[in-house]
Amino acid sequence: MKAHELRDLSLEELKVRVKEEQEALQKMRFNKAIAGQVENPARFKSHRREIARLVTIIGEKEGTA
Repeated sequence: MKAHELRDLSLEELKVRVKEEQEALQKMRFNKAIAGQVENPARFKSHRREIARLVTIIGEKEGTA
């Protein structure tokens, strides 16, 4: 999801999305540790970037409030 689309979401929705992304990243890390390989290693980077994007937008919204 693009940053401008994320800015339209409420603060609670953003926090839920962060939690979901963190859980997905943790699940991928666990699968890598168990199986030794992952289907698409580039998804690690995309999950980390999405988490950073969400945290930044949350900080912006909390700063203005």
